[in-house]
Formats: sequence, structure tokens, C-alpha cells
Amino acid sequence: MESAEKVSGTQLCLLMFSFIAPTVILVIPGLMSSLAKQDSWLTILPTLLIGALNIGIMLTLSKRYPGMTIIQYSAHIIGKWPAKLLSCYLIYVWFNFDFIILNQHIQFINTVFLMKTPSVVISLTLAIFCCIAVYMGIEAIARCNEYLALLNIVLLIPLLFLMLAESDPERLRPVMGNGIVPVFQASVFPIAYITQFFTLGWLLPYLNQPKNAAKASFLSLGIISGLLCITLLPLIMVFGPLTDKLTFPVLSVIQYIGIKGSFERLEALAVAIWVMSCFIKIAVTIFVISLSISQTFNTKNYRDIVIPVTILSVLGSVTVFKNYSTELSSYLNFTYPSYAMFTHFVLPLMLLAVDTFRRGFRKAAH
Repeated sequence: MESAEKVSGTQLCLLMFSFIAPTVILVIPGLMSSLAKQDSWLTILPTLLIGALNIGIMLTLSKRYPGMTIIQYSAHIIGKWPAKLLSCYLIYVWFNFDFIILNQHIQFINTVFLMKTPSVVISLTLAIFCCIAVYMGIEAIARCNEYLALLNIVLLIPLLFLMLAESDPERLRPVMGNGIVPVFQASVFPIAYITQFFTLGWLLPYLNQPKNAAKASFLSLGIISGLLCITLLPLIMVFGPLTDKLTFPVLSVIQYIGIKGSFERLEALAVAIWVMSCFIKIAVTIFVISLSISQTFNTKNYRDIVIPVTILSVLGSVTVFKNYSTELSSYLNFTYPSYAMFTHFVLPLMLLAVDTFRRGFRKAAH
């Protein structure tokens, strides 16, 4: 069924950039550095490969079932009731993802800016704006993101150049001093996030020109990978082996620049980048959850579900962890990478394999 809401190829590219890049840049460098040390930047290569495969799978499924989300076409591939179970699992995964992102937002703001502000206030203020955006529709979110994504880039690039002024290239040596195994182990973290291109399963039906899907998706992948690379290199050259001991390494290096350079309190720019990106990420997540529930249980309009989903998001974000810093760190280190790889990559790959087999069987039967 054709939707009245439409996004352009450029909007889709920027939407995926805003959805994936800021979390990857601000959160995971420390996780990668804990395993690969000075070779963290080499993890970009396997990340780029898996990201490209992930996009290829989602594009192929979308091309075979034009105008349908993954919730809808899974019923054509595996049958009605197995698809209902899959949809319920995906809804659970998206809710969990929503809670974690809002929780990360709380921690970031509490760490940098509003140390004594109650968690529920930080979560609620952002969630209300996200709720309004989702109610306006995915087209409104995409249009808003056009400006926010460009503003993020304008704020981020000068910070990267300032980081270079404090860099020491010697900290990149020795290259692969511990072999290639730590590089592959550390690549699990960026791969877990880059496979969030799985979100295309809900966004591609809204693309106004489906022929631009591949160009927009791969361009977004290239920008994210390039930005991660040029963020990791200065980070390692500034902090060296200390990188893995920092919760938000990029934030720490920005604070360091602010003390040593001509400008003070540059972390305010990091907060601006984070908040704008979290707004888009959470808005898209709430949209996906609402759309998934609507299509799974055949309600008239996903907008009827937006407010309850938003309320649950706020409640979940402040109760998902008892000890924020310890439990969130453990979750990001050990839990999220494994189930993200399964959900974002293995599940759509299995759907594609089953669909390919069934098509081949039907063709052979005729």
C-alpha cells in the first residue's frame, strides 16, 4: 500500500547518517580501543564490508516487496503466524533499543551538563519533542533532519581539526603490534551499530524514488565510515592507551581542547551534536515501534499509538538499569553486539534465504 508520506534520497541518506553516526562516534571508540588499542582505526574495513552486505540484504528484500515494510513482507515469506511472532520479537527489540538510547542520553547530559537534574526530567523533555515529530510523520522528521544533520557536520568538522592540533602520530605505532585478531574482535562493536541499516526495512517504503535507494544507503555508509575513521585517528593520537578508559572519549578530547586552546567550554558543542542526533534517533525509533505495532495488530493509524509508546519509552529509560554507568557499560560490551548482529543482520539474511529458496522452488515446479 502506497503511503502519502514520502522522503527523498538525500533525506534518507541524512536520516541514516543522523540515526547511526553520532552514537558510533561518541560512544564506541572507547569499547574498540579496549581490545584493538592503537589499531582501532583498522576496524573500519570489516565494518564497511558488513555494512555493505547489510544494506544489500535490505535493498534486495525491499525490491522484491515494493511498498512493504519488513513487518508486512515477512508474512509473505514465512507465513502469517510465524511472521506475527517475528514482529513481536522486533517490537520488543525496538522498545529495548529505545530505552537504552534514552538512558544513554540521560547519562551523557548528567555527565556533561546537568549533573543534578532528575533522570525523568531529562528523558521526558526530549521524548515530548520526539513524540510531536513522530505524530507529524516520517516526512516531517526527514525534513527537520536535513537542517540538523548539516548543522551537526558544521559543528563536528572544526572540532576534528582542533583535535589534530594536539595529536601525536607516534601513538599509532606499532601497527598491528598484537596481530590482526584484536582488530577483528574490536570490530564487533562498530559492526553492531553499522548494521542499524536494518532500519531501512521500515524506511524504504517511504522513499519517493525507489531507484535512488542504493545510492542513498551506500553514500550514508561511506560518510559514516569515513567520519568514524577521521574521529578515531585523532582520538588515538591525542590519548593513546588512555582512550579505552574514557566513557565518552570524543567528549573528553573536546574538553581537553577547550582547556589547552583559545576557546573554553567546547563541550557545549558536543552536547548540541548529541541532543540533535538523539532527537532524530529516538523519533525514528518511536516511529518504527508505532508503525510495527500498527501493522502487526492491524490498527487504522500508527499515530494512535505514538503517545503510549512515548510514555513507555520514558518509563523504560529511567528503570532499565539500577546502576546506570556499570550496567550500561556491561550491556554495551557484552549484550548489545551479539543480539544486534543476530537481529539486524542474521534475521534479514535468513528471510532473504527463505524467500530465495521459495522463489527457486516455485520456478522449478513450473
